[in-house]
Amino acid sequence: MSDFLIKSTITLFVLLAVYYLFLEKEKIHLFNRFYLLFSLVFSMVIPFITIEVIQEIAQPTVNPANIQILQGSAVIVEETNYLAIGLWSLYGLVTLILAIRFISNINKISSKMKSNTPIDYKNAKLILVPEKTLPHTFLNTIFINETEYNNRQIEAELYTHELTHVTQKHTLDILFIEILKTVFWFNPVFIFYKKAIQLNHEFLADEKVVTSYNNVPFYQSLLLSKANENPTFYLASNLNYLITKKRLLMMTKTTSNSKSIAKKIILIPVLSGLFFLFCFKTIAQVKNTAQVTTKTKLIATNDSRKDEYYAGVRVVIHDLVKNKKIDTKYEDLSEEYKKKALFYVPTAREKKSPTNQELENFKDAKKYAIWIDGVHQTNKSLNNFKTSEIAFFQGSSVSKNARSKKFPQPYQYNFYTHNYFEKNLKNSHKKFSGEKLEITICKDKNTRPIRTK
Repeated sequence: MSDFLIKSTITLFVLLAVYYLFLEKEKIHLFNRFYLLFSLVFSMVIPFITIEVIQEIAQPTVNPANIQILQGSAVIVEETNYLAIGLWSLYGLVTLILAIRFISNINKISSKMKSNTPIDYKNAKLILVPEKTLPHTFLNTIFINETEYNNRQIEAELYTHELTHVTQKHTLDILFIEILKTVFWFNPVFIFYKKAIQLNHEFLADEKVVTSYNNVPFYQSLLLSKANENPTFYLASNLNYLITKKRLLMMTKTTSNSKSIAKKIILIPVLSGLFFLFCFKTIAQVKNTAQVTTKTKLIATNDSRKDEYYAGVRVVIHDLVKNKKIDTKYEDLSEEYKKKALFYVPTAREKKSPTNQELENFKDAKKYAIWIDGVHQTNKSLNNFKTSEIAFFQGSSVSKNARSKKFPQPYQYNFYTHNYFEKNLKNSHKKFSGEKLEITICKDKNTRPIRTK
């Protein structure tokens, strides 16, 4: 969720800044309208787009002893995150209140439409209301004062202005941004988007009036005379929205085709940069060439080394073939079970540090679950280490049926600092570190060792 919010918010800010710097002042209102809507959609979608660039890294040699260490260290104690619960509860409460407000305003408009006289007017409906109000539009409905309508006191320019909101379906834009504001109420950037969209709607409506009547001074005076009228519903398009110097100057402004094209071309590197920044991801692909089979290592194990390594260790064997359980010290096991149980001795570990690129790849939380000095950590914890501070690292792939909800990653890796390596790993090939070893002999003659300290 945090990743989505960061990416979408940065994209929203960048695209809005481009709009204010390069597009708003130009007379390309129709293009600007769709640019603003596209910016909202693009910012919501871009966090979900991922293009993986595969980069191969060598997989460390993994032997059964290594896998035991991984299993033994992957012990997680979940704690209830009361802060997260509190924040989500607050978010849900505020969102619910804003959603109720949003629906309530739509109901008020709907009620106003039903309780007053409707009149068909071109491709819209006029709703005559008794209260003093400026003409304003919601969907295909224009609300006007009944007395002014009957006395023919509403100028033709105002009808044209509101009809433009109807024909160009400006209300849909307002509803869309209001829904986003309701869901993402904590993000102030949507307030600026709504202001930009509404002002753009007024530019479009003003442009239609100026083109139709070709009397800019009269229309400007008309707007200024209506500037202090009563405000309308915040979901409606209304005549006196931001009657500022910007809007008045825009009526007389022109933009050449060459300048318009140049402004639009600026968007190509901006969108490409955002797409490359947030959508391309380098994924480490583990090579299989570095793997060493378990069979080779087991055959190479010397009996005298096994006796020394497991001396004094309690061994519990669950023989599923003979339906038998043996619980005794290693020394008291029969030679048959010493061979059948496939006891192995790990080889000595030599220090090896990851490369800078490998360390960067391991930060991918979707691909790797990581442990540092035997404790599960977030992948971002690797930012606290230089490659030279890691004395040894090892890992293994995890088959799909062995992955859990907590650890869905296809790879698990352990990283060890120099202090931990010296104390726990340097001489771990000489003596089994646990007090008990449990082994299951399956019917297919495979063994599954589980170490219990």
